Amino acid sequence: MRSESKHKNWNEVKTNDSWAIFKIMGEFVNGYEKLSRIGPCVSIFGSARTKPDHKYYKLAESIAKKITEHGYGIITGGGPGIMEAGNRGAHLAGGTSAGLNIDLPFEQHDNPYIDSDKSIDFDYFFVRKVMFVKYSQGFVVMPGGFGTLDEFFEAFTLIQTHKIERFPLILVGTEFWTGLMDWIRQTVLLENGNISPEDLDLVHIVDTEDEVLNILNEFYNKYNLSPNF
Repeated sequence: MRSESKHKNWNEVKTNDSWAIFKIMGEFVNGYEKLSRIGPCVSIFGSARTKPDHKYYKLAESIAKKITEHGYGIITGGGPGIMEAGNRGAHLAGGTSAGLNIDLPFEQHDNPYIDSDKSIDFDYFFVRKVMFVKYSQGFVVMPGGFGTLDEFFEAFTLIQTHKIERFPLILVGTEFWTGLMDWIRQTVLLENGNISPEDLDLVHIVDTEDEVLNILNEFYNKYNLSPNF
């Protein structure tokens, strides 16, 4: 009886997995339809826990405002912290402010600075990440936690392996990111040879909104603005 019950439960899992495909397809279709209409955007990543009085919140807001004033829209994960700062900067500049929201047991709630027609909800992290990568003309990565690192390294890997077109990866905050990049350079590259020296050319570390804007403009003076795959 026990094995029969187990077998039944396993079949139910397989059935539920099959039907989940349609929900996943629906998230892809909804994301593609909405984001393909909003024009060139830059994604801003960073900690959901950063408070409005923190220097990195203020810097993220300033970066978003500046690059929005120069024709780029802003995409964030739609939540609080650095995400809110990015949407707030875009909102203050009167530009495109999109939020790719996801339901989490902690931290995540929509911030009030997302354009009402550009707020998209996801249940699946992997669908959401595809949307970031496909429609972002650059990643501005502020200090953050595991989610921020995940987004950065996913984009880094996809560009390195030529699965997507190259676009700027900009780490903001020398004091925060230098240790990580030094470790990659010394341990991952020099001591173990696990990457190529030119891979590190994909990443910029900066501290100001002017540096971010200059990198974006310099890159897109050479290349067309378009989806990345």
